[in-house]
Amino acid sequence: MGTKSLAKQIMQDAKVPVVQGFHGSDQSDDNLRAHAEKIGYPVMLKAVYGGGGKGMRIAWSPSEFNEKLASARSEAMKSFGNDEMLVEKFVERPRHVEVQVFGDHHNNYVHLWERDCSVQRRHQKIIEEAPAPLISKLHIHFFR
Repeated sequence: MGTKSLAKQIMQDAKVPVVQGFHGSDQSDDNLRAHAEKIGYPVMLKAVYGGGGKGMRIAWSPSEFNEKLASARSEAMKSFGNDEMLVEKFVERPRHVEVQVFGDHHNNYVHLWERDCSVQRRHQKIIEEAPAPLISKLHIHFFR
């Protein structure tokens, strides 16, 4: 999907719920801090061009926001050559569930069911479990 900002925008345009946050073009520290205050702490700072858990930091309170932002920006620049950031509400104990979908140029699509990738270390998946054990029957109904 490209950048995290583009992915969030595509989801929002499709009316898919996303985590509350900011992913705009004004990347000034003051603007990001203002959005963190609006969202409410704790917040997750994420590199827009990130992946593999790089450029991600949790700011638990306003007093540590500047330090965490500087650290996330520095790692993002070193890793991706870009220090643009997202600010999102931090979700404690989230479930990371994926559904892989393949499609071709004939508009044929198939999905490979759901898998739970919540067991992670430093934002890196360690185990992918399928079918996802903790998904409600309602969610499975929509996936299958």
